[in-house]
Amino acid sequence: MSYSFKVRNINYRFADLKTLLAKASPYRTGDVLAGICADSYEERVAAQTALADVPLKAFLNETIIPYESDEITRLIIDSHDVIAFNAINSLTVGEFRDWLLSDEVDNAVLKSIEAGITPEMAAAVSKLMRNQDLIAVAKKCEVITRFRNTIGLKGHFSTRLQPNHPTDDLKGVAASMIDGLLYGSGDAVIGINPATDSPAVVLNLLKLIDTVREQFEIPTQSCVLSHITTTLQLINSGAPVDLCFQSIGGTELCNSSFGINLALIEEAYQATLSLNRGTIGKNVMYFETGQGSELSANAHHGVDQQTVEARAYAVARRYKPLLVNSVVGFIGPEYLYDGKQIIRAALEDHFCGKLLGLPMGVDICYTNHAEADQDDMDNLLTLLGVAGCNFIMGIPGSDDIMLNYQSTSFHDALYLRKVLGYRPAPEFEQWLIKQGINYTNSTNYSELHEFIGANSERLLALISGI
Repeated sequence: MSYSFKVRNINYRFADLKTLLAKASPYRTGDVLAGICADSYEERVAAQTALADVPLKAFLNETIIPYESDEITRLIIDSHDVIAFNAINSLTVGEFRDWLLSDEVDNAVLKSIEAGITPEMAAAVSKLMRNQDLIAVAKKCEVITRFRNTIGLKGHFSTRLQPNHPTDDLKGVAASMIDGLLYGSGDAVIGINPATDSPAVVLNLLKLIDTVREQFEIPTQSCVLSHITTTLQLINSGAPVDLCFQSIGGTELCNSSFGINLALIEEAYQATLSLNRGTIGKNVMYFETGQGSELSANAHHGVDQQTVEARAYAVARRYKPLLVNSVVGFIGPEYLYDGKQIIRAALEDHFCGKLLGLPMGVDICYTNHAEADQDDMDNLLTLLGVAGCNFIMGIPGSDDIMLNYQSTSFHDALYLRKVLGYRPAPEFEQWLIKQGINYTNSTNYSELHEFIGANSERLLALISGI
């Protein structure tokens, strides 16, 4: 079906829904690279206006990637909840936007319809929204998950402690881990990106985190972000795996480039569940996504990068994850050129994920060759905090020395907790209080010194014993 809108004396025509979504998408370099973006600001506005009049039910009748050739499309269509959709099935995309922003739509209402919203619907309505709209609706959504603590409660804000090391040196990892814990970081997960996917190296890192967690009785979870096949191998050998990680995309072809498919994720999900390592919940998956993955793999099928990113969230929500993280600026300026594009993309991803019922976090980051800096990241950090983002990254000095990109530091999380009055996950908060760690003060050096003094023998023994 074609779509059109007339501006002045120019009649803009869009061949199909896929084209309309791409032309309506806010400007970003990835869509320029793919050759699918609007040719002018006027055409973009025409596309957005035409999109506003599209009925939501059109997304069930016209798939943007064929059902027969893509298992993600089949997942989206086959798992769609018609009963949940009934509350919004008469709305157009524009009316859906107005409805989401209305005062009567709260978290309970949004929870009741989330299974009826497809990723394409979420992406479409986001294209009609200003940044403040994306923030206002996401703020309404409360997505709570549990493993050893509770993540996503209103008024709480968590961090992934990310103690990466360029050679997977255990003492270096341990030092960063302890540093982060002393600043109140790590309630979402203590998660390491290994420099190598060697099962032996990954196993040593898993044992290290588990040793620290058990010795200090920390109510958190661990994850070494190895490929899902490596994690499966380690699960089968009895390794202390808490969470199973995998990067995912929004098309079958993209996931094939990652060496995965839905059947493999299902196998890993069931295997991780079978370990029964969670104490208060069974959310055992950790997924990472990011706009541009499908384009970089030449697996986007002509779909704009924001819409195809939202399709990855259909994969994620099937497996009830503890954490989903959009690594928004990691791929580089070929996909998100500058701070403005990174900020917009992050707010879109967080909004779409929350609307679809996912526990969304964001890696507020940029590569060193992007037109962005820490001021841009401070802005985004604050906006996401207001929007109710579940978690961010915590990295020493905000500089990842293994992945070589800029992210957020332990101090950044303390800043957000202080200015917005947020607290860590409740179980982790009680542990911090018990240890005498002040998690609300970005200059809590006296408390840190007291803690280090009281635990110096244990800390030194831990690091020296590695």
